[in-house]
Amino acid sequence: MREAIGNLEKEKRKLQRERDQQVTLEEYFAEKEKLTIYADVREGSSPVIQELARMEIEVVLTRLDIGDYIVSDRVGIERKTVDDFLRSIIDQRIFRQLTELSKVYEIPILIIEGEGLYERRGIRPEAIGGALASIALDFKTPVLWTKNAKETAEIIKALARREREAGRRRIRLGVKKPSTIKELQEYLVAALPGVDHVLARRLLQKFRTVERVFTASEKELIEVYGVGEKKAKKIREVLEAEYTKEKDLG
Repeated sequence: MREAIGNLEKEKRKLQRERDQQVTLEEYFAEKEKLTIYADVREGSSPVIQELARMEIEVVLTRLDIGDYIVSDRVGIERKTVDDFLRSIIDQRIFRQLTELSKVYEIPILIIEGEGLYERRGIRPEAIGGALASIALDFKTPVLWTKNAKETAEIIKALARREREAGRRRIRLGVKKPSTIKELQEYLVAALPGVDHVLARRLLQKFRTVERVFTASEKELIEVYGVGEKKAKKIREVLEAEYTKEKDLG
């Protein structure tokens, strides 16, 4: 009897091991599904993008107001080479960027890529140490160190995979909220079809107010560099269309 019970227990353990090794269809397809990462267009020429592509990761290049890489709804990444990081300490840019990043993402992350951080001239080691301490304590931002673009890509991939496994697949692109009247004016005008922030500034410089931009005729709009006949017509079409009218912008 004892031998029979022992054999039964062995068989149960064997079945449990086999069950643990099995991969469900859902897990299989989740593993096969490509990881998707959003990257700022200014990172387009970065070797990090090339490394991510070699890893068969889908990289969507878009204009990000905040962060360089977005891997989930809660993780936003700012990437700095050693030289750029040091410059950003001097001009205080890094602190503004991390402030905005932490407003939008629950987990802001700073990646510093390269070596010889304390070997560069033009900035005292004490200033570098103070900046890193502030980033960790005041901004509560983890700092990840990599030697090169390949290591940076590996870190980004690992973060994206970890977030996907946690069920956080939706990506929220950080958009900087206008904090001044000037920024809000540019934001409103940049919402027009075919108008980016550069063109929005030109339009506002020409017409002086948002109201005048919105009431300008096609002929007046065309006088602004960057606005052709087609774009002017589309702008007027959007501004004059009734809200209930559904029409594809084309």
